[in-house]
Amino acid sequence: MNQTFTDQAETWYRLAEQRAAQYFTSLYEQVKEKSYVPVLTEDIRFWKKDHIPPFSLISFLSGRKRKPDSRDYSRYIKWLHYTGKLDDYLDRSISYIYLRDLGQALDSPATQKKVHKLIGDIKNQLMDSAKADGGDQPNYISWAGLYRWAQKEGIETAAIWLIAKLKNVASRIPKEMNAEQAQRKLLKIILGVILHVDDDMDDKTPPDERSRRLDEAIRLGYSYGLTYPFIDDLLDSGILTDLEKEQFTGMIRNALLTGAVPELGEWSENNRILLEFVHAELRDAFQSIQAYQRPEALSTFYEQSYVFFHSQELDRIKDLSCESYTNEELYIPIILKSSSSRLIVRSVLSADADEGFDNRTFYYGIYNQLADDFADMFDDRKDGAVTPYTYYLKYRDHRPDLINPYELYWTVISHLIHNVYRSDAKTREVILDRAINGLKRCKERLGIEKYNDLMNIFASGDPEFNRLVQTMVSKADNVDFFDKLLRDQVVAVLQNNRKEKEAFSATVDGVRDQINSFLHISKPDGTPGMGEALIDAANYSLEGSGKRIRPILTWVMGVNEYGLKVEEIIPLLKSLEYMHTASLIFDDLPSQDNASTRRGRPTLHQVHNIATAELTGLYLIQKATQEQTSLDRFPAKSVLALIRYSAEKTEEMCMGQAMDLQARGQALTLEQLNRICFYKTGIAFEAALVMPAILAEVPDPEMDALKKFAYHAGIAFQIKDDLLDAEGNVEVLGKPAGKDIENNNSTFVTILGQDGAGKEMWEHYCLAMESLKEVPRNTAFLKHLLTYIVGRDH
Repeated sequence: MNQTFTDQAETWYRLAEQRAAQYFTSLYEQVKEKSYVPVLTEDIRFWKKDHIPPFSLISFLSGRKRKPDSRDYSRYIKWLHYTGKLDDYLDRSISYIYLRDLGQALDSPATQKKVHKLIGDIKNQLMDSAKADGGDQPNYISWAGLYRWAQKEGIETAAIWLIAKLKNVASRIPKEMNAEQAQRKLLKIILGVILHVDDDMDDKTPPDERSRRLDEAIRLGYSYGLTYPFIDDLLDSGILTDLEKEQFTGMIRNALLTGAVPELGEWSENNRILLEFVHAELRDAFQSIQAYQRPEALSTFYEQSYVFFHSQELDRIKDLSCESYTNEELYIPIILKSSSSRLIVRSVLSADADEGFDNRTFYYGIYNQLADDFADMFDDRKDGAVTPYTYYLKYRDHRPDLINPYELYWTVISHLIHNVYRSDAKTREVILDRAINGLKRCKERLGIEKYNDLMNIFASGDPEFNRLVQTMVSKADNVDFFDKLLRDQVVAVLQNNRKEKEAFSATVDGVRDQINSFLHISKPDGTPGMGEALIDAANYSLEGSGKRIRPILTWVMGVNEYGLKVEEIIPLLKSLEYMHTASLIFDDLPSQDNASTRRGRPTLHQVHNIATAELTGLYLIQKATQEQTSLDRFPAKSVLALIRYSAEKTEEMCMGQAMDLQARGQALTLEQLNRICFYKTGIAFEAALVMPAILAEVPDPEMDALKKFAYHAGIAFQIKDDLLDAEGNVEVLGKPAGKDIENNNSTFVTILGQDGAGKEMWEHYCLAMESLKEVPRNTAFLKHLLTYIVGRDH
């Protein structure tokens, strides 16, 4: 270990601790003297004029009844717009973000100009989203929304990288951790870093520079944000043993003191796989941040990182059973960790020193931490965590020296408004809005009785001031915040996505098993020997690790959405897989792709011979038509329409394959490749959606929307295949990689390059997602299918 760094670290923390101690002493004096009470009493009486309107019977009977629950995102935003409250709602919300996250002073004309610009941008986004979403989740809380934003900023590659990273992290979060909250925190940090960078630019910033800096912000935000799920949450989760926690924190401390991430070392079998991933991600993140630092800013990065880590660690190792912690021991680490967590953002960005930002952020941190600890008080107590509130709850009766954290909270508010922000009216408005909103949310969450009991514990020191505050909690309006709404919505979307993904996986597995159970072709009595060999060859091709995407899609849409009965559409399901398997047999032939493996096994012509493979493909096509003719529980007109459609699509698939073969060795345009791709791949997706729709006699507009979805989903599928062929391996793919290059095929990768192909895939992903808005049914399965298509590894 580098001794010089160790000495510096001790100095860094000692100086930070001294500053925090001075701040705490100042707050402690104000708490003892209760000097905050008269000051805030006057502030609240002034503040309430804009928040407690005079009683109006008309307003009571009409407006209040129409106000939706703020958790009903879409209706609530529309209501704010309809009532003319949206501008003020966004004003206090964005102003608060500039206070908390960006460390700005609201009395600055430059800050106000930026606030108003951001309000306009967000309002336009909200209105566009409200029109487009039709009551569904906001479009911008989605991969498609993220990618569309990235396109506007010219940072598609960074967005694709981030989506892959976030999906990987989400899949690795252990069940003992709150996956949705962990992901939310990570997203919040990334957004915070982006906001810092965006705030540092203006209309004069060249587009190329803006794109470069936003690209860097995304990657640095992810790198810093990883510390929350994979350090903070992991250490708090109980997953690691005490010995493992000590070993893990030792590695982090070592990295901060030496500038080099140590090797992982030996770990228990239970946590080894998890920690291998965490170690690799944190190592890459640390090295990315290091590489971005300017030499003159590197010391600041290490200093703030160490103060943040060490203060967190001092706070984390506290034991609630210990009754001798002093007020200083309880609060000084909180002051340090809450301020350094935001100070470090500018350090991560290697930004220039800003004394005003540093001071405001340092003094502000404890306000936010006390508010969060108040909201999480009962969960923290259940987990045995030491916070000012849990400690006061446990020891208040025989530790009269303990500071009441609720009184300190109001003291901090008074100090911020009048000492840090110079009695600025806008700052007073925003901070008091936030404080009353926090109590309102707490009261709603706990219920009136439990909330009143809590106030009797924490707010009994000054009954008159408490009555004033509780009047505001009961009567004040217009104190809600967009970031709270967004946080709740993000968590709800993540939770819903997880449930839908689980349902998607369960449906796919269950339906695949059903389909596999009836695909086998039996041999009728009297079948000649060659006929039996042909049927054996067909069954060989039908077996293996087939994904069965197409018949599964037909089953889900037909049964779940159109109300068709499973037993009635079994012939259709079989025909789709027979047709698809026939196309694979032909694709694999030496005269076409000359593939040696398919579905993890040798291709049919390798097992038998080319002639048998060709005949088996023809046999399966005829078998598919035969199955379609046995759809005898549907009107003959619908069945004939289905057979006609199937024949047309089979013809087009053959044309697509012929076009593909003819194009080998030629440099195709993107338009030509899209056409071939749709004929080869997109048509199969379209058929899986349209054929059950034909039987269900779905209206033409819905049929057109399904075709549009299939077109873009099919091309996205093919691009992903091309990317996997370029970068995959045979063990995962179940077929050889690199066949396109070997066969001199034009692919999306050869035409656009890997980055360009990735962008094109996500463009079609977005277009497919957008087309689903025109489908008047539950499209959750189709959305997750599309996400599976672009995220699969085989």
